[in-house]
This record gives sequence, structure tokens and C-alpha cells, in this order.
Amino acid sequence: MRFEQRAVVVTGGAKGIGGGCSRVFAEAGGLVAVLDLDGRAAAELADELTATGPGSAVAFACDVTDFAAFRETVDEAATTFGRLDAIVNNVGIHPPATTIDDSDLALFETTMRVNFLSTVAGSKFALPHLRRTKGAIVVVSSMTAVLGQEHSTAYAATKAAQVGFVKSLAIELGPEGVRANAILPSNVDTPLMRDWAATLDDPDSALDRVSKLQVLGRMASPEEIGRVALFLATEESSFLTGQAIEADGGAALDY
Repeated sequence: MRFEQRAVVVTGGAKGIGGGCSRVFAEAGGLVAVLDLDGRAAAELADELTATGPGSAVAFACDVTDFAAFRETVDEAATTFGRLDAIVNNVGIHPPATTIDDSDLALFETTMRVNFLSTVAGSKFALPHLRRTKGAIVVVSSMTAVLGQEHSTAYAATKAAQVGFVKSLAIELGPEGVRANAILPSNVDTPLMRDWAATLDDPDSALDRVSKLQVLGRMASPEEIGRVALFLATEESSFLTGQAIEADGGAALDY
């Protein structure tokens, strides 16, 4: 019950890492606003988390690239719960592998808007509420922010931008008692990962190769990343701000 009767907004909160975050916060007694473009999936997960407890959840269908609607949704979530203690800026897309020569600039623009500008917007919109609770901003970035990734310049650039944003934001907000940190996962066993593998000739072999990139010999579960987010949103991390936590199963050690 580390988050009992405290409230969190999770963007892209219905599936994958976002779904793992929503589950972990609800299991810790939290009040969870599940924001997702897929309103039906958000509603199904919110109903499940509320039924299971000990926390509860409310679903919001939300396109985080529609900034006016995003602001209204964050405010509505805070009003619904009577407070807001954290936001987990998780939503993101990963375009198909594309060389820089073949990359359309529109792809960069879209990826930047979804991955990075939504992080800026979510943090900005949550901030008036977080100031009241001395709350926390958590950003789900990626190890590609520091390692890069072949044929993924658009994606890696947005993830690196998130880290720079978090560090600068932490300096700005520290005197007000609001903390900002980022999580940099490596490979996580999500539906998106398995959808990618399904497009290959040998999905099982591909997933095995991806698993072995971590020295632990496996991918993370969404809930494992969720537990890092919970840690960063509680007093257990009260002296951490502006950090980029590499939750990579040791993948970078043998890079």
C-alpha cells in the first residue's frame, strides 16, 4: 500500500509498459487514471483494477497529441480523485526500421509529437496539481536514448530529448519540491514486442535473441518497469531527481 489513496495519471496506460504501471500503482493502493487512445482497452483495464483492488482506476480515452483535450483530461482526472501525486508519461510509438535516407521528415515530426511533445505537455498540464502535493513526474524513455539504435534515428532522438527535458525540469522544479526522473528500459515483453516478432520468419528465434541481449537472459515484464515507476513516485526515492534510471537487465554492460 505504498501509494494508498494517492493519485497517478498514466499515459498509454492500457497496454504494455503503461499497463504494467497502471497495475503496479493500483496494487499499491493508488487511484489510477488510465489514459489511452484505445478507450475500450482503458475501460476494461480500469474495471479489472477496481474489481481486484486494493486501489481503483478510472479510464479516459485520450489522444495525447491533441493538447487541448490532453489538458482537459489531466484536469478531469485530478478533479475526479481530488488530487494528483504523480504522472507517468509513458505513451510512445516506435516507427519501423528506416534508414535516414528513406526517412520522411513527416515521420520525424509525428514521432517527436507523440513521444516527446506529449511528455512536455503531460508534465506541464500536471504541474499545477503536483505543486500542491509535492508530487513526481516520471518519464518512460529508453536505453536507445544513450546507446542509439540502428535505423531508428527518429525514435532514439525523441528518447534522448526526454532525458534532456527531465534533467532540465528537475533543476527548475527542485526548489518547489517536485521531482522529475526518467526510466530507460531495454527490451520489455509487451504485445508490441510480440507483434514485431510475428512479422519475422522465425518469431520464437527472434524473441530468444532479444532476450539474450540482457545479461539476465530475459526481457523485463511491464510490471517490473512499473515497479521502478512506483519507486520514483514515492518517498522511497525522495532524494532522486533529474535521474535517468537504466532498467536494462544489464544489457548495456556487454554493449
